[in-house]
Amino acid sequence: MTEWKKTSCVLCAQNCGLEVQVENNRIVRVKGDKANPRSQGYVCNKGTNIAYHQHHSDRLTVPLKRTPDGFKEISWDQAISEISEKLKGIVDTHGPRSFAFMGGGGQGCQTDAAFGVTLLKGLGSRYHYSPLAQELTGYFWVCGRMFGRQNRFAMSDEHNAEMLLAVGWNGMQSHQMPRAPLVIREFSKNPDKQLVVFDPRKSETAELANVHLAVRPGTDALLFKAMIAHILQEGWEARNFLNEQVNGFEAVEHIYKDFNVKEALAVCEIDFNTIHDLCRDLTTKKWCAHPDLGIWMGRHSTATAYLIMLLSVVCGVAGQPGGNVIPGTVVPLGSHTDERDEKTWRTVETDFPALMGYHPPNVMPEEILSNKPDRLRAVLCGGSNPLRSYADTSAYEEAFEKLDLLVTVELAMTETARMSDYVLPACSGFESYDTTFFSWNFPEIFFHIRPPVVKPEGQQKECGEIYTAIAKGAGLVPELPSWLHNAAKKNRFGFTMAFLSYMMKNKKAARIAPMILAETLGKEWGSGNLAALWGVTMMMTPANRANAERAGHKIPSALSILLRPDKILRAIFGAVRYMSIAPLFALSTKVTQSDRIFQKLLDHPEGIWYGKLNPADNKKELRTEDKKLHVHLPELDEWIDGIQPASETAALEPDPNFPFILNAGRHHNKVANTLMRDPAWLKNKRGCTAAMHPDDAAALSVSDGSMVRVITESGSEELEAEITEMVRKGQVLIPHGFGLNHDGKTYGINVNRLTKNTHRDPIAATPLHRYVPCRIEVL
Repeated sequence: MTEWKKTSCVLCAQNCGLEVQVENNRIVRVKGDKANPRSQGYVCNKGTNIAYHQHHSDRLTVPLKRTPDGFKEISWDQAISEISEKLKGIVDTHGPRSFAFMGGGGQGCQTDAAFGVTLLKGLGSRYHYSPLAQELTGYFWVCGRMFGRQNRFAMSDEHNAEMLLAVGWNGMQSHQMPRAPLVIREFSKNPDKQLVVFDPRKSETAELANVHLAVRPGTDALLFKAMIAHILQEGWEARNFLNEQVNGFEAVEHIYKDFNVKEALAVCEIDFNTIHDLCRDLTTKKWCAHPDLGIWMGRHSTATAYLIMLLSVVCGVAGQPGGNVIPGTVVPLGSHTDERDEKTWRTVETDFPALMGYHPPNVMPEEILSNKPDRLRAVLCGGSNPLRSYADTSAYEEAFEKLDLLVTVELAMTETARMSDYVLPACSGFESYDTTFFSWNFPEIFFHIRPPVVKPEGQQKECGEIYTAIAKGAGLVPELPSWLHNAAKKNRFGFTMAFLSYMMKNKKAARIAPMILAETLGKEWGSGNLAALWGVTMMMTPANRANAERAGHKIPSALSILLRPDKILRAIFGAVRYMSIAPLFALSTKVTQSDRIFQKLLDHPEGIWYGKLNPADNKKELRTEDKKLHVHLPELDEWIDGIQPASETAALEPDPNFPFILNAGRHHNKVANTLMRDPAWLKNKRGCTAAMHPDDAAALSVSDGSMVRVITESGSEELEAEITEMVRKGQVLIPHGFGLNHDGKTYGINVNRLTKNTHRDPIAATPLHRYVPCRIEVL
């Protein structure tokens, strides 16, 4: 039987809507879903190839345990029992800092994180090592200081902008915003708009630019500091905006007063007149910046993120329509963990704090290899492959050998799974209910519940079910009353009232709410994930309820509840024995709103506009006490002040042993992280190469397709050369997401063999993958 079903892509953060044709429980065709309000039918080549992610020979189907003779199949009961006992034993003996959770749903299955973090905190730990801390936490730190909370970060409002600044971002290949290639082409071709690209090389996005600033690798911070200085020295700044809506500018302005702009631009290898004209435009037009990993993984990572935001403040576009705005969320991507707060956990060996609630994967090897008694000893790795995704694979391999317990919950037998003590098979994003909480829209807030479109062909379980079982085995989930289980067998509204009454009587139960829902409603629905997503809609904040009303999801009146002698009133009165009727009736209107939204999500798997902000009042999203933008970040004073033409010239002097700069993680449409393990999806196209400029290739006598050895401080790898004018002289580009072992063969090289985990940002520990000194040898 053949059937078309709605779903969404799980291969990048845009989660474009898809329609898949399913035949004999296999995805056989894929097309973009035009009904998806966010992607509107757009889909890239990765999305059309998701069948290779879903169906391949490396899929895990049964729980596995490592033995001296290799992995052997075990039952779920044995796996959960042994893992729970060992995990609890490690924590009881060595303390909660000995345990860490790594992962959290990746690009498409973020309900997992709610369960994983619940297990983590239930055992007393706060060490959540997330992929977001590999890329974005320096930026989150900046936003936390400027806007009041780290999870109130800014994004580009490109739909209302006249200029789009693509900063270290090749959106034509890597997306990072909905329908990115279409948006980029619109800016490029529209005579009323302008596309400005900051990129050392002639990328696919730079080729479309109205202005391409081919900045020297590693000088982004110097360039943005020069632009701020030039605007201030010319007197073009938005002084009224600075006076009325900004706090602390007088404490930083002096840094730019006597800054030598022309000397700085000479170091950046950028023409002064071009910058002069651009700065004039930036102070007269609505513009937004879209930074990406070229900045966040480059030299001066956190400092550059700050300078880009400060430029938008100086120009008066921060928080304004068409500028960089704070979006709405269904659930924030993380929590606010200010490192100045003594309650914020820091890593034991490297002393890095949690930012947005996440600790940086870059430091995990050092935390495991530490000699301190409370070192990291147990890791639960869910939907993450650190041996290919994170810096310094060799350091990770050495560290993982020292762990007392490594458990991997995964779809496939990944490189990390092969080093694990236990490997547990998880449902894919197409076999379970799930969602993501990425919100890259403004002012609308998008949400969807992705239903399963195929059935597991083995013993796979939802990650949430797995984590709940481990938590139960460790004694973290209490025995729940029979009346709560019985309520789950009835209608949703009745269960809502029973669940709320239970939570009101058991305040500490909020800490494990996802697992309580999984054990009750999830058992009836056959999905703990779906039960947790129901909980998300029920527990909407007042702000989200107002946003939902603005999007058309009205809160009904109390009178309408009283006039309904049906299941709603019966559910309220049925809960009286467990809790006073007053608070339950007061909540009933909000419960009705939430239930209607949840039903709409079920009825529309393509997703809905869940809420909408007031675009004219983005200031309301600030969390600073005075509701102003705070631009003085004392921790950055010395760093920013020290970024000078002379010091940067000296720092950028090439090392004779490593004369080239490796961009370790080239974005192109043949890259899909480690989620596409079968190289057949590339259909024999060249995916993993060392891209070089023709002049560099000629100097080394390298021809296109010949083999070269790339050597860094961390290691060396051999791969074929690709000669292209798109690469800047002195640079070498190698993509990430390769070096995967599939069917006993390895395709391409693992670029993280060439990166050092200690080559990182001093505040966020972000790896500086876009600036790795290297040399090339001809084979």
